[in-house]
Amino acid sequence: MSRYWSERLRRLSPYVPGEQPRDRQFIKLNTNENPYPPSPRVFEALDRAAGESLRLYPDPSCTELRAAVAARYGVRPGQVFAGNGSDEVLAFAFAAFFPDAAGTAALFPDITYSFYRVYADLWAVPFKTIPLDGDFAIRPENYHVPNGGVIFPNPNAPTGRILDTDAILSLAERQKQQGRVLIVDEAYIAFGGRTLIPHIESHPNLMVIHTLSKSASLAGLRVGFAVAGEELIEGLCRVRDSFNSYVVDRLAQVAAAAAVADAAYYDELSRRIIATRTRTAAELEAAGFTVIPSAANFLFIRFPRTPGDRAFAALRERGILVRRFNQDRIAGFLRVSIGTNEEMDVFLRECKRIAAEG
Repeated sequence: MSRYWSERLRRLSPYVPGEQPRDRQFIKLNTNENPYPPSPRVFEALDRAAGESLRLYPDPSCTELRAAVAARYGVRPGQVFAGNGSDEVLAFAFAAFFPDAAGTAALFPDITYSFYRVYADLWAVPFKTIPLDGDFAIRPENYHVPNGGVIFPNPNAPTGRILDTDAILSLAERQKQQGRVLIVDEAYIAFGGRTLIPHIESHPNLMVIHTLSKSASLAGLRVGFAVAGEELIEGLCRVRDSFNSYVVDRLAQVAAAAAVADAAYYDELSRRIIATRTRTAAELEAAGFTVIPSAANFLFIRFPRTPGDRAFAALRERGILVRRFNQDRIAGFLRVSIGTNEEMDVFLRECKRIAAEG
């Protein structure tokens, strides 16, 4: 630690992303990237935008992108906020909506997206984690307590389990009665669920956050968005404009707008990934693996006898990257992104060999 660091910086435990290897070729199933390319419309939009106009600052309001999202989901542009990936939008949301006073803890699951803890520490937000049940499911009734706001992914990460819409809306109603937000992180909703965006009008305390990194094959572009009532969107704008109003660059805005508009292309990609996920899960279960039911573009699995750390290392030795979280209750599990059918065939073959070796 540097003597020049602030006390807050010294206390932070930064998020650790999945490995992005440079030393060799891997089958990369560790960061939930889409295995298929972006829509051709994205490349056409980039070709048109990559010109002399790059000398100019981007549109700080992301007008074209917000209009595309609004048209896609049947909302008003004023109900849409765009940022550099859903991670930035989430960071702004922690700053905007979760109190920093003692006794008003934000709530999120104990096993979930680990960036939530980082954001809470960064903004000095008191928080409390709510344990998943024995089947790794979120139980909304466990959040029916006084709080400073609630956030969770749906489907949850890294488990892949999804919550029923009615259960989430019931929690949103309870949060509204308390004057608190409910933020639902729908990074993986395209792979097996229904978005809550149609319900933001009746629930002014509900914010839904999406990313284009997963379903839209644009992890390298870094664009995400939130959809909520204008009151919540204005809160995000106030945070953004307090340090940088030009957050999404010109190329990212036009490419993201093109992706959002090409729903048919991406719906087909999601169907392909769901089919591959279903087949992979069935083969693993038949081979004796534990597989948590998933509505995401990944599976959460445990080998029949091989400990999680050994299975992780053995797969890496065989040129396959997956993700392991060294955390209570889940250290024996691996999170496996869904790749192409060919990649998953190799993964299944090697998993069975490792399992046979014990």
